[in-house]
Amino acid sequence: MPLGALRSTPLVEQATDRLRQQIVGQEWPVGTKLPGENALAQALGVGRSTVREALRALAGAGLVQARQGAGVFVISTTPEENWSTQLRRAAVADVYEVRMLMEVEAAQLAARRRTAADLTAIEAALAGRRSVGSGSTAEFVDADIALHAAVVAAAHNPVLTALFTEFVPALRQGLIGLVDLLGLRSHDPQHGDTGHAALVAAIIGGDPEAAAHSVREELNRTLAQLQAT
Repeated sequence: MPLGALRSTPLVEQATDRLRQQIVGQEWPVGTKLPGENALAQALGVGRSTVREALRALAGAGLVQARQGAGVFVISTTPEENWSTQLRRAAVADVYEVRMLMEVEAAQLAARRRTAADLTAIEAALAGRRSVGSGSTAEFVDADIALHAAVVAAAHNPVLTALFTEFVPALRQGLIGLVDLLGLRSHDPQHGDTGHAALVAAIIGGDPEAAAHSVREELNRTLAQLQAT
């Protein structure tokens, strides 16, 4: 399949996609040395810098590898999924198990490190969760996640915050399905309020062990329900 000149912007994305097609379609099998940057640039109708960025993207996807003094070679015809894609495809129970590892530690750190501003945000998030009342499942889940996000933020660990943020889309989708499937709010619109209140109280009181216990108990209950479905 000839490469062919590309259309207008975004050129890097187009170049990456065109080269990926060649590799995934096995026009260039594993072990193939790719044409040089000049040849690729001429075939695609772009500059060498665009080709260079495209090759970096392909390397990041695990498709090619640059070998010093030898060139760029195809090392796989199956792109690696990025972290966000893997999370979207993961079972909700698997996501929850990892979430528990993160949030138990986050709760302990939050109890130690929380500032006055953090406490204000956490209390407001708890009030927001309670205010949803008879709102939709999506509104309830969003308010619940907002409270947990406020706790994670109070841990003041940017890596932990970034990890939690990555989990949120998969977590939200799974929780909406779980709440509806099990009818968790049919008899109690404020499902889980007692546990969340205990978590907030522990963080306000600066009690790391109580904070960890509260979030562990809450997440364990939900995980048990997930595994039973």
